[in-house]
Amino acid sequence: MSDAPKVVALGGGHGLAATLTALRTLTDEVTAIVTVADNGGSSGRLRDEFGTLPPGDLRMALAALCSADEWGRGWADILQYRFTSEGPLNGHALGNLLLTALWDRDGDQVSGIARVGELLRITGRVLPMALDALDIEGTFATAYGRKIVTGQVEVASTKGRLESLRLIPERPRSTPEALAAIASAEWITIGPGSWFSSVMPHFLLREQAEAIGTSPAKKIVIFNLPEPESEDEFAGYSAQEHLALIIKHLPNFRCDFAIADRTSIADSDGLQEMVEGCGGTLVRADLSKSPGSFHHDHQKLASVLSHIFN
Repeated sequence: MSDAPKVVALGGGHGLAATLTALRTLTDEVTAIVTVADNGGSSGRLRDEFGTLPPGDLRMALAALCSADEWGRGWADILQYRFTSEGPLNGHALGNLLLTALWDRDGDQVSGIARVGELLRITGRVLPMALDALDIEGTFATAYGRKIVTGQVEVASTKGRLESLRLIPERPRSTPEALAAIASAEWITIGPGSWFSSVMPHFLLREQAEAIGTSPAKKIVIFNLPEPESEDEFAGYSAQEHLALIIKHLPNFRCDFAIADRTSIADSDGLQEMVEGCGGTLVRADLSKSPGSFHHDHQKLASVLSHIFN
């Protein structure tokens, strides 16, 4: 694409996948930097058995960057395929096994992801946030007193008022290619996704937070759609609180644009004032797949991003 914007997308899981699906229609200069703290399901089992990065969020990012042609969509589908059996393969995604096999054989996580990207002919590239598997520890004030939980799944699902977050280990190895991508980016997108477990780890890793703060790139925060509570995740925090959490960990954070769903965030909630306080413009748009959905429509998101880039 001529004059394609150079974009770095930060996040993990389904939220990052939605952003990447939108971005790949706008630019071939996109780098996904993915959180590596998943400790549940197939990713958690492979992480425990092989001592590697959890592959699930990386797999989802690769699938999202597949082209829309028959080759790309076909490989994206097979990458996401999960085995169903009564044995140890039950629940494992094929893409998770493929990434783990390359890492186990070659010991190079970045090149293993790149090889899968070449096979899928993805747009752009996918990088892990860190070269060490991470755990997230959260301290919450609950109705029953202070509670400390460890693990992406546990932090995302704990009900209470968040007091602090930290990474374990506290000083993991940053991915050099990720830091270089942030430094040379023209745009950085942040979110949407599980805010504590997929978005905030990028600001808890000191070197990466400093890279974000000093990067000349324009920053775009994409807020979540309101999500009902489920057994897997607690979604009881507002967009303002999410932005405030970023600012708490990166006080010099400058936000050029913030994107919020117009139907779910009221004009009087103070969000616009907070975004403007970070030097940014709040963009309200219809973003959901359907009325009441808490998933972003990637075509609607692409339209908003295209307007911002241009």
